[in-house]
Amino acid sequence: ELNLPRAIMTEKAYPEDEEVVTTTVNAGGAPGVSNEIVHEQRFGERNQIEVSVPIDFVHPQPGLWYGGFGDVGLGLKRVLFANNGADGDILSVQSGVIFPSGSRIHGLGSGVFEFEEFASFGQILPWNSFFQLQAGADLPVDTKVAPQSTFFRAAVGKNIWQDHYLGRWWTPIVELLGSRDVTGTAATDFDVMPEVEVTLSARQHIRADLGYSIPAANTQGRHPQLMFYVLWDWQDGKLTEGW
Repeated sequence: ELNLPRAIMTEKAYPEDEEVVTTTVNAGGAPGVSNEIVHEQRFGERNQIEVSVPIDFVHPQPGLWYGGFGDVGLGLKRVLFANNGADGDILSVQSGVIFPSGSRIHGLGSGVFEFEEFASFGQILPWNSFFQLQAGADLPVDTKVAPQSTFFRAAVGKNIWQDHYLGRWWTPIVELLGSRDVTGTAATDFDVMPEVEVTLSARQHIRADLGYSIPAANTQGRHPQLMFYVLWDWQDGKLTEGW
């Protein structure tokens, strides 16, 4: 089964039919809450289109909040190869554009068109475990407004089933997250995020994941974040079905 569990940050290689709502809450520093609604839809056997809509709330100073839509993204994924089997693996690439729909003045957007390019890889491991990788770059069209950046993400996890595969499905995951602006003086940000995904419905088409992102390198001015998502695999049933 190459449709591996979804980590919070590391993008899967497998094309999906899902709706995902992810929320990030600052656990330190300036208060802030960001939400991202992602629609993923397959077409053909190996392709997926993705639309992401962020809704952010920032608190730049006491008594002042700004909220609204961030920069909307549109992406296209293509599976390059998939090897089914007990030790199967899958590789895909995705190319997308991020539109400057959020307010840069209020800290809700970059103010410039960006292209996002990345590759994703998934590997099945023994004992119901798995490993996933993602590496890519964000490429704004005007680097005077926003810098180019690269990112690397990795996730390792293990599936645990209750009641001999018939009950709830728990998946502890650890993600390693790195990013760096492409400038001469930029340092590399590195975070570690332990998390747990759990199935909410008996059909396993509705799931949730809760994680805590901890800065591990270049920590100056960066703080932990609480992150969670709710996922609905709409090809497997309606929201009201399968409970």
